[in-house]
Amino acid sequence: MAAPLRVCIVGSGNWGSAVAKIIGNNVKNLQKFAPTVNMWVFEENIDGRKLTDIINTDHENVKYLPGHKLPENVVAVPKLSDAVKDADLLVFVIPHQFIHKICQEISGQVHSKALGITLIKGVDEGPEGLKLISDIIREKMGIEISVLMGANIANEVAAEKFCETTIGSKVLQHGLLFKELLQTPNFRITVVEDADTVELCGALKNIVAVGAGFCDGLKCGDNTKAAVIRLGLMEMIAFAKIFCKGQVSTATFLESCGVADLITTCYGGRNRKVAEAFVKTGKSIEELENEMLNGQKLQGPQTSAEVHRILKQKGLVEKFPLFTAVYQICYEGKPVEEVISCLQSHPEHL
Repeated sequence: MAAPLRVCIVGSGNWGSAVAKIIGNNVKNLQKFAPTVNMWVFEENIDGRKLTDIINTDHENVKYLPGHKLPENVVAVPKLSDAVKDADLLVFVIPHQFIHKICQEISGQVHSKALGITLIKGVDEGPEGLKLISDIIREKMGIEISVLMGANIANEVAAEKFCETTIGSKVLQHGLLFKELLQTPNFRITVVEDADTVELCGALKNIVAVGAGFCDGLKCGDNTKAAVIRLGLMEMIAFAKIFCKGQVSTATFLESCGVADLITTCYGGRNRKVAEAFVKTGKSIEELENEMLNGQKLQGPQTSAEVHRILKQKGLVEKFPLFTAVYQICYEGKPVEEVISCLQSHPEHL
């Protein structure tokens, strides 16, 4: 691809805006990338002003990342097809439930040599069972996709607190190109080729975080929560070994996308927070999402439902007691204490 490469960020929520801050600052200093970055923003009215106008005038996403200035070269674009026009590099960062719609809308509008990277944490189910978000983008848009997953709570990244992340890329040089675009001294990137495992970690850890939040709501303490994290990690590894098409490297689970992301999500993420409130308030997950998340979407419960359907289809529900308990508590009215029972009877080896 001839330089300079034009970058478009598809999405502008909490994480999308934090990433826009990194990319906007990086492209100013790197000749390889075009100096202006388009960011597709789902248009909303905030106190009588359009969100895109606020971002382009005040350089702040006041709804999803308040208190952090975005670089002036990040341009909010309300129409998706305008945002992606002529893009060489696409950064997908939207809630996973919207990916089909987004890809349909821009299919055929992005040139075939463009490259994408998905920061989306979730899975989908296809006719044969599991479908990764990267597979959906690859199939619908005909472009090659890398993934980025890690222990990256958006507000901390935006505040430039040190963290690590993992890029998974089946074509190593694509991963290294995105590393150049995204790495900073405080956002350290490791590139691995086990891309499917990296992506699965990002989706599955949200289910475990819901279990951790239930423990917090029940005031179980840190030892119990550590058991949830350990057994959750075992189920993540077992699930990846069953469902990943390629070779699964256990070492990938020791990268930021694996154990680190799992820990930070079980202590700091929104899935944990809402699950704790679910126990304390008796309200439904949906009500709490509306009340607590200011328009952000919750990924854990929905991922547990998708994973449960896949496990059921394969007759493997019994082998994943923690994933199953989270699903049943969220959707089938099982008592929250079920999360503790599943720990007590969890098989030693999956």
